[in-house]
Amino acid sequence: MDEPQARDEICRVGRSLFERGYVHATAGNISVRLADGYLITPTDACLGTLQPERLARLDAQGQQVAGDRASKTIALHRQIYEASASTAAPARCVIHTHSTHLVACSLQADTSADGRLAPDAQLLPPVTPYFVMKVGRVPHIPYHRPGDAAAAAQVAQTITRYAAQGSPVRAVMLARLGPNVWHDTPAAAMAVLEELEETARLWMLFQPRPTPLTEPQIEELRQSFGAHW
Repeated sequence: MDEPQARDEICRVGRSLFERGYVHATAGNISVRLADGYLITPTDACLGTLQPERLARLDAQGQQVAGDRASKTIALHRQIYEASASTAAPARCVIHTHSTHLVACSLQADTSADGRLAPDAQLLPPVTPYFVMKVGRVPHIPYHRPGDAAAAAQVAQTITRYAAQGSPVRAVMLARLGPNVWHDTPAAAMAVLEELEETARLWMLFQPRPTPLTEPQIEELRQSFGAHW
């Protein structure tokens, strides 16, 4: 995908996410890694009204060279690009949203006695086969303020750790904020987000909680479809 195509796709996907309620107001951002830098949505931009020529253009070192002022989340996105590059799930596009059911899951997640997420907490169990196949494990990253460099570092460390364990990830959940998902293109990353948010919606609707798939059932998905779990 060349730069003009990437610009058009970012705007198309942003509009689709906004019109279907996956993002609201000026929440959320989208970036694409180019051969010599990055594109990212501007700070405080509404994803429903993006303009290709106003997207922020950054060089390979992350310095802005054109467009409106870049979203502060470019630091986190760059960490995701670098950390995932050598895994089985490398990022070429990263999408961040504040999707309702995913944030609701985060707010309801089990925490330790002192109010912090347990180490290696997962946002959702493997409750559907397509969640296992299309999304995979979603590490739940403890709360940090928006833009905190510590969150970016922890996300990078988590991506590396999961890849070393044979379970490369395509998504992480920032506690109380929202998911970051990634894939080869904006359209492919959007599909991961859609499956993830739909799984969260099912999880929130179903009472009592559904029983997760068993390990033999997950192994069958690995063998049949190459699922990473």
